[in-house]
Amino acid sequence: MTPHCDYRVRYCDDGTSQDVVNFRQLMTGGKAASGLPKFDPNRGVHGSQSIEILKPLPAVSGDGWKLKKRIVAVSENKSGIIVENEVLLVDAQGTPYAKLHSGSFNLGAKATGSNFSKRIGSAPQATPPPKDRKPDWVVRDQTTPEQAVIYRLSGDYNELHINPAIGAATGFGGVILHGLATFGFGARAIISAVGGGDPRSLTLFGVRFTAPVKPGDALETSIWEIGPAKAAGHEGETEVAFVTTNVATGKVCLGAGVAYVKKAEKSKL
Repeated sequence: MTPHCDYRVRYCDDGTSQDVVNFRQLMTGGKAASGLPKFDPNRGVHGSQSIEILKPLPAVSGDGWKLKKRIVAVSENKSGIIVENEVLLVDAQGTPYAKLHSGSFNLGAKATGSNFSKRIGSAPQATPPPKDRKPDWVVRDQTTPEQAVIYRLSGDYNELHINPAIGAATGFGGVILHGLATFGFGARAIISAVGGGDPRSLTLFGVRFTAPVKPGDALETSIWEIGPAKAAGHEGETEVAFVTTNVATGKVCLGAGVAYVKKAEKSKL
């Protein structure tokens, strides 16, 4: 199958008629939320992300599933606007299966022109890693030079991750890896080290994106066991704190990491 045909297959049911999706047009074509300006997609970055599994997903979903989205926080400062969204995945009967929180930082955007913050909801908060002991697990991963090109197949066609000129104009010095690609490396590290390699072991995973990763950079995830998960619905699970460091720069790229895991036996190093 050619790349051209692949685009057609991926998007034939999403209401678009183009074979190749214009990311900028897609991101600017809708209506802005009341009180917010239209954001420039070339000046927006993913600030945070979390996912919580509320109920195991069925093997066959059927019709009627929906994503219910609402804005739960808006903050404005001299650098731009941060918008946080909550998305709930529900079946045809309205039963929730997963809850996602995401935050985006829109560089240079202005709404009120002054400092402003309002919140009606938030993502799960991380416990800081203990400073008095070494991590319980350390996992090293290696991204590849073509990592961002491959990750575009997920449907995220932001030019920041493929066009060096966009990355340079945004201040990143060229192409950077999708935040959710790094997010996936961190999740896999915890599943491998703590969950015994079982993807069903991870029921909550959240991070802040604190520094960029370039395709080809090595990553190192340090994980600390905090104790039993205290949130309702996560009885019998273990809370861990973690950070993922870009080995090439020495900077933490995934910070404020929190995860709930069904811990496998003998998972410690």
